[in-house]
Amino acid sequence: MSIFRILDIEEKSFSSGDTMKQQLLWMLLLRIILYTLLLGFSFILRDDRFEVIILPPNLLALFILIVYLITIVSAFLLLHSHGDHRKFSFIQTLFDTIFASLLVYLSGASHSIFSSVYFFPIIAGGLLIPIKGGLIGAAASTLLYGAILGLEHLEYLPQYLLSYRAIGSQNLLNSMNHFAVKGLTFFLAAVVSAIFGSRLKTTTEALVSTQEDFDRLSLLYKQIFDSINTGIVTIDGNKIITSANNATAAITGLAIPKMIGRDLHTLFPDIDLSNPSPRNACDFTRKDKQKIRLGYAHALLNQPYHFDESESADFAGNQTAIITLKDISEIERLEAQMRQSEKLAAIGMMSASIAHDFRNALTAISGSAQILSKEFSPDYRAETQNYELTNIILRESDRLTKTIADFLKFARPESLGRSWFRLLPCVDEIFEVGRADPKWPHTCQVELKITSDYQIWADEKQLFTVISHLIHNALAFCPAGEERLQITAGDQLGRKGKEMSCITIHDNGPGIDPDDAKQIFEPFYTTRSGGTGLGLAITKQTIESHNGYIDIGQSELGGASFTVFLSLPENDS
Repeated sequence: MSIFRILDIEEKSFSSGDTMKQQLLWMLLLRIILYTLLLGFSFILRDDRFEVIILPPNLLALFILIVYLITIVSAFLLLHSHGDHRKFSFIQTLFDTIFASLLVYLSGASHSIFSSVYFFPIIAGGLLIPIKGGLIGAAASTLLYGAILGLEHLEYLPQYLLSYRAIGSQNLLNSMNHFAVKGLTFFLAAVVSAIFGSRLKTTTEALVSTQEDFDRLSLLYKQIFDSINTGIVTIDGNKIITSANNATAAITGLAIPKMIGRDLHTLFPDIDLSNPSPRNACDFTRKDKQKIRLGYAHALLNQPYHFDESESADFAGNQTAIITLKDISEIERLEAQMRQSEKLAAIGMMSASIAHDFRNALTAISGSAQILSKEFSPDYRAETQNYELTNIILRESDRLTKTIADFLKFARPESLGRSWFRLLPCVDEIFEVGRADPKWPHTCQVELKITSDYQIWADEKQLFTVISHLIHNALAFCPAGEERLQITAGDQLGRKGKEMSCITIHDNGPGIDPDDAKQIFEPFYTTRSGGTGLGLAITKQTIESHNGYIDIGQSELGGASFTVFLSLPENDS
């Protein structure tokens, strides 16, 4: 293990134990740096021009090796230890005083140029453990330096030191003077380091407390920010996205990291920040290509809620703006449905009051016309015109009677009674009734792709009306004399991934214009002459009462296709 491993340590918390561990690691690193520099100085000072006492190369290398080994072992033990590190700090302070004493003793005792190394353990101890650490370092340094002076006085020195002229027996009074000055200096350094250590400890504790409060507030803010089900985006003065919550990612389908740092109008090109309205909406295409309606509001932070056109480009300088987002596709659909329901309710009320009177009048007109038609004969030229006029009355009476019937059926839907029945006989009956009508085109070609045993869960009478409406609507747009219809049926997955019964009617007409496709199911909307605009509205209403829906597409025959999706009993909800 290398001592530089300590530079890669990640701070996991701000507890006092972890803070001391980091400080100890830095102390061990500084020890390595200090003695490495001393090794370098020793090689430089070996020049004869410097009259200083230095260690022999082999002894210096051994000394540095011992310092490195003890430091690496200490770092290893520290990294794998937990809890209070005060005892470890005392031991390392003593190690440093021993290293300093060995260096001083081997480099000339009282004549050593390295005696200032004693200040390293004293200051380090005072910073790690205020007051006690510094005093222990000062006391140990004073005692060990006194021991070195005693050995020097008794001439217990390494042999290579005796070659230096300055080295010899020291006067006792001179040695005591050295001891007193150094000891006083050591304890003074201990007091100063204790003062700084105490202030450092107080500052660190205050910083730790502040950091913990900040972390709690940050976590609370993050939890609140990500728990809100409304999308929230913040941008700076350059309209660069600075943050986004989980709801934004869910609404847009974009990952949060891919939004941060991007220009707002790159991701949301239709958002208009110059509009001060608290309720805005725009179209948005999600990442999965699904188109939704996006409702949004915006405001400057710490500013009155307004956007001045002169400031909208840079948000009045570099101020932060907040934008709230919500998918309002379903809300707008429900609003449209509510408006439609209100309209239908009005139609229903109106129909209740006029249908009876209309039917009575039409019955009287139709009955009278039938009696008159019997009085006239088409064989006599004089009566031909009267005969044709009575037929016009009968035809138009029948048309109005059918319109009123459709109107009442739409305004007051029949109750639903579903059961299993085979679809093919129902479709055959529809075509049988249709071919009996004189208006049915005998050139129409019909292809049925329905198995004889395929069954549908629905109200048979209402489904008969639905398919009949769709067939007659398709025939109205097929080219005359070349009418082609194809009807297919089978089970397949619907929009929500549930299995549903599907019936598709294909034609070879011109297809449906995209603009018309949005309105063809609206009541009284029609694109053909003579149409009431209620047939497809009744069809859609009936299908929805079966918990199904209808899709419009392109037919394989070249025209339009209408696909009816009906829920199965096990998936019905």
